[in-house]
This record gives sequence, C-alpha cells and structure tokens, in this order.
Amino acid sequence: MVRPVNFRMNEQTAVNNYFQEDLDVRNTEINHKAQQEFDQFVQVLRDHGVNVITVDDTKERDTPDSIFPNNWVSFHEDGTVCLYPMFAENRRKERREDILALLEEQGFVIDHVMDYTAAEEEGVFLEGTGSILLDRVNQKAYCALSERAHEELFIEFCEDFDCFPVIFTANQTVDGQRLPIYHTNVMMAMAETFAVICLATIDDKKERKNVVDHLKKDGKEIIDITVDQMYHFAGNMLQVIGADDQRYLVMSSAAYNSLRKDQIAAMEKHCGIIHCPLDTIETCGGGSARCMMAEVFLPNLSGLTIS
Repeated sequence: MVRPVNFRMNEQTAVNNYFQEDLDVRNTEINHKAQQEFDQFVQVLRDHGVNVITVDDTKERDTPDSIFPNNWVSFHEDGTVCLYPMFAENRRKERREDILALLEEQGFVIDHVMDYTAAEEEGVFLEGTGSILLDRVNQKAYCALSERAHEELFIEFCEDFDCFPVIFTANQTVDGQRLPIYHTNVMMAMAETFAVICLATIDDKKERKNVVDHLKKDGKEIIDITVDQMYHFAGNMLQVIGADDQRYLVMSSAAYNSLRKDQIAAMEKHCGIIHCPLDTIETCGGGSARCMMAEVFLPNLSGLTIS
C-alpha cells in the first residue's frame, strides 16, 4: 500500500473515470484527509492480523493516484512481477523499482518481470488488477473492456499466464449515454467461494450469461449488487487473510453501509468483513479499498511476518 503525498482529483483520469468528483477544497487539505483515511485503513487491517507493507510516495513525482498501486503492478506465486501500461501519463510515474527492491529485502522472491509497458507507445492499455479480475484457483481472468483495458493485450496476458479469458463490456449511464466502466474491479469482486458483481452493468445478455455460467461452474455463490451500490463502491472489495488464517472481505464503510442485510449475511457465510471510511479517497480518486491494495503472492523464503 502506498501512502499518498500529493493526492487530489487527477484531471488526466477524470476523462473516463466517471466515479471521480471534484471537491471545492484546497489540494493540501484533500491530501491531508486522504492520509488520515489511509493510516486508519492500514491500522484496521493490521488490527485484524493482515500483513501490510506500506511505502511512502514521493513529492518529486507528482503522482496523485499513487494510492492505487494495483493498477501498475501485480505479484504472482511463481515469482513473476507484472508491470502494466497506464492510460494517464502521470500515472506511469507510479512504477517504482525501489518498491520491488523493498519486497526482495523483506524476503520475497522475484524471479521474473513481465513488462507490458511498451504498449503505451501504441496507445494500448491494461491497468493491472483494476482491469483484470483474477480467479487464481481456477486459472481464469475476467475483464470488462474499456479505454483502459484493451482486448488484444488482455488476451496476450492470459496466454502468458495460462488463464482462460472471460471478456465482456460493463457500462454505466453518463449524461444519457451507456459508456464503459473504466475498471472491472469497481463492478465486480472475486473471492475464493463467491463473487460480488453488478450484473445490471453488462448490457449484452449473452455476455452476462457467459460470466454467470463461468462463476457457477466454478462453484462461486453470486452476490448481485445494484448500480447504486456500485456507485458506493460495493463492487470494489478484496478478500485477504488475517490472523489464524481467517478470511476477510475488505471494503469501505460507504460500500458496507450501502449493502442490504441479506447481502451482508451472504458474504458473512463465507468470511468476515472489514470496512473503514474512505470518503475523500473515493470522491476524489474514483477508487476505493480494493484499489489501494496490491496483494503479494510472491514466494517468501524468509518466513518473516510483515506488518
């Protein structure tokens, strides 16, 4: 997780992230509030026994969205690190080799770096686990196509990582038009035994049926959320492991408070729930809890507990 120093609404991402809103507040105050939310979030995760590595952003880079590291990097069980091509030019500065070096210092093993960033020169993008929803157990990858998730590069990723691609388009209504949702992970979350998804965003009935069929085939309980709940970031969740191997579904308090009792009960059949207020980050950044966590699946030979 990357602690922000220049957090604000990023004008370069706002062109197709319709979840972002501008606050009539000075950027210094916005960043201060975002830091407070970040620190509280990290503490709540650690209180539940979740191992968290935090890295400070640097002012020199001027990277307002650095708080969302899962878009530029992913980590895999075979020791592979994957670097992704980013739509916004100022987000490309978020990629930092020193973060990879820090992980190696902590005992994590990096055997190979898969670098797709050259695609930026061709105007082709695929923004990490924002664009790609991985079902690592069943070797499948789900992707809602958009300006930030190009089909040809997603297919290449699936070939490289031996994943079966599940491709669809998820839309939202903007000024009366149906436009692609910028990232898959704001309308869908994948857990070990269930999936949270806003099926109403998938307009094409065949595509919707295909997504549902794959989830059911793999034994996932489908928890459908409404469009309004999606706008409260109820699709932007991540399952993590805490103390005593306990599973938790992590989300913002806005997401949690938008859920119905039956939806919460359905999730709690599978795991506990952790939530924390992230109002400033959600409003200005257009992302939420899941986007703030880049989960590390790399082998760790040191046996160290990270906190």
